[in-house]
Amino acid sequence: MRMQSAIFLGEVMHQRVRPRRHGLRYRVFSMLLDLDELSALDASSWLFGYNRRAALSFWDADHGDGRAGALRDWVNAHLSRSGCFEEGMRIGVLCYPRMFGYVFNPLTVYFCHAPDGELRAILYEVSNTFGERHTYVIAVDDDAKGIVRHSCAKELYVSPFIPMTCRYRFHIEPPGENVVIRIDETDADGLLLIASFAGSRRSFCDRSLLGALLLYPLMTLKVTVGIHWEAARLWKKGVPLHRHRAAATPIASTIVTSPPKDAHL
Repeated sequence: MRMQSAIFLGEVMHQRVRPRRHGLRYRVFSMLLDLDELSALDASSWLFGYNRRAALSFWDADHGDGRAGALRDWVNAHLSRSGCFEEGMRIGVLCYPRMFGYVFNPLTVYFCHAPDGELRAILYEVSNTFGERHTYVIAVDDDAKGIVRHSCAKELYVSPFIPMTCRYRFHIEPPGENVVIRIDETDADGLLLIASFAGSRRSFCDRSLLGALLLYPLMTLKVTVGIHWEAARLWKKGVPLHRHRAAATPIASTIVTSPPKDAHL
């Protein structure tokens, strides 16, 4: 049987439009990991490890509530709370892997499919550099075809250059041969920031993993370094700062009900 897991080679883009224009582009790769395939991937690869040290690895501690071996239960609990759960659902997690033991995932996306293959819900797990993360759980409309559009209020402090009084508007082209994750962040005055990842699929095998390691060496460290470098550039441009206020709990979630239709996306 063909594995659902894959890697996606692509590019991250950010474009800020106010109060100073600022853009960036970085080449990156993400893994799409089927939660039911993690043990098999671990056993079949000499480059990838699940909850163990390896050149590339995925650890439950980096996601959900951080409990080893409990990520699937954590996802199922959120799907149940949102009314989207069905027995036998397939969960695909799009994220950066740990590379030589290090990772920071600003956004992890969980694609939750019913046994018949229909996409039922998406979980957007947002993390910040203060060790906090917040997950937005949003059902997928039955009439969604191809592109999924979601919207929700921002609940977690992420950047010192963006206020909390913002809204996320997601434009998602679910993983197939390609994947697109786009977020338009808006405030009371309109569009503030566009962030996106677009990637093309490669099979999950040691040959592809080795190629990704060679093309994107120390990528996850570069992500963190890049965050601080871009912050320095924004500060130099005089973009106003917004102080961090600790989240009520370091790990939290929101079940987004009746998401508004954003026809302009």
